Amino acid sequence: MKELVRTNDAVFLSWLRATLADAGVETFVFDQFTSAVEGSIGALPRRVMVADDDFDNARRIMTTEGPDPMS
Repeated sequence: MKELVRTNDAVFLSWLRATLADAGVETFVFDQFTSAVEGSIGALPRRVMVADDDFDNARRIMTTEGPDPMS
């Protein structure tokens, strides 16, 4: 399993997961339930993980079809 991206952008996360699911790429979001620990301030980024075999395809989809999560 490889980390595809880290972000606090809930809209981007939703778009990415839906787009990758449409392409048949299963995603796992780590650190999704840390809000209880951090006090719901959104300081800890969520990590989107994909299987090693899907990483290159997921990266291509993320960079060519969507917004830049770092902007």
